[in-house]
Amino acid sequence: MSDFFKGLSKVKYEGSESKNPLAYRHYNKDEIVAGKRMEDHIRPAIAYWHTFAAEGGDPFGGRTFDRPWYDKGMEGAKLKAEVAFEFFDLLDVPFFCFHDVDIAPEGATLAESNKNVREIGDIFAKKMEQTGTKLLWGTANLFSNRRYMAGAATNPDPDVFAYAAGQVKNVLELTHELGGQNYVLWGGREGYETLLNTKVGHEADQMARFLHLVIDHAKKIGFDGTILIEPKPQEPSKHQYDFDVATVYGFLQRYGLEKEVKCNIEVGHAFLAGHSFEHELAIASSLGMLGSVDANRNDLQSGWDTDQFPNNAGEMALAFYYILKQGGLGKGGFNFDAKVRRQSLDPADLLYGHIGGLDTLARGLKGAAALIADGEFDRLLDERYAGWDSGMGKDILAGKLSLAEIADRVHAENINPQPRSGRQEYLENLVNRFV
Repeated sequence: MSDFFKGLSKVKYEGSESKNPLAYRHYNKDEIVAGKRMEDHIRPAIAYWHTFAAEGGDPFGGRTFDRPWYDKGMEGAKLKAEVAFEFFDLLDVPFFCFHDVDIAPEGATLAESNKNVREIGDIFAKKMEQTGTKLLWGTANLFSNRRYMAGAATNPDPDVFAYAAGQVKNVLELTHELGGQNYVLWGGREGYETLLNTKVGHEADQMARFLHLVIDHAKKIGFDGTILIEPKPQEPSKHQYDFDVATVYGFLQRYGLEKEVKCNIEVGHAFLAGHSFEHELAIASSLGMLGSVDANRNDLQSGWDTDQFPNNAGEMALAFYYILKQGGLGKGGFNFDAKVRRQSLDPADLLYGHIGGLDTLARGLKGAAALIADGEFDRLLDERYAGWDSGMGKDILAGKLSLAEIADRVHAENINPQPRSGRQEYLENLVNRFV
């Protein structure tokens, strides 16, 4: 046991009237919502990087946090692992996620780096067996080290591609051995800074080849989890090739991979792409691509990815609407890819952020379930598109009518459609009724 969270006790559900800042007011993991435990709907996970590796820096300033494991090499990594599992227990959450460099320091060579990761992985395995905590997903950091300044899979240097492949192989295998339910590929620098020195077609071929290699190796080792791509439009690169869900799907379809990979969708990344979170969920679900979620938000007055904890239950209700309508996230979950602010220095601040985030998810989940159970929202949506269920509309979608035949029918039946209200304000009010 460490003393990092000394004096803090396990967070419990106390109900909406509680004034205890270290208690859940809405997140009751065993509450049955839409026929399933709340925890089984949300499947919450703690992000190892923001929670234990983040230093409080932003684009204009460095470290503000003072953690006892900083700059302590492998001994610090072991202490960090101890603290991490204490935190998982305090919050009573079932999952966590990690990058390789979050859990262990890089060595002088790939072999040394991978050995360090494996050593901490052995500690994880013992802790997971003791506590029952599970791994939602693992991933490799292919963007922080200067070797990746021009990308990893899309780097003009094949040696960088090869190094990244060796890094991913190690983390994919460790994820499999730890029972991880997904593996995520986030192309932090898979894009370009300027077209002046970039062959975009060549880099797309490289990226596809890398993805094929990962999928093939996952099958070879018996990994039956989901391979996920996490879209982001820019930052750190000027333009990233996994811009949004639709872009990712087009890329996968071009290379015959659309049935092999799903998306891990982040709120903040959707916002940077000019979309809402629910837009990305709706598109992903419609394409059969919705795999998992990173829960956070961005500051609307800042131009970068601020990764703040979610706090808008209304928006989260719309998100859960699409998740529930597709039958849940399957092997995915809600990873808190969120960090406390650089002035939030105390260990308790880590608890406050996650408590608030889980309460927001709980409110959104219950709101979405109530909205669906009420039926009015779906009824109005179905009513708006009812013309496509029969007659000419049905024949058009079935490909039974040519363009000329459709035009002839308009003339023969004197079709002269009049606009109908989209009822946006009414629908907004209807959603808010259940939050």
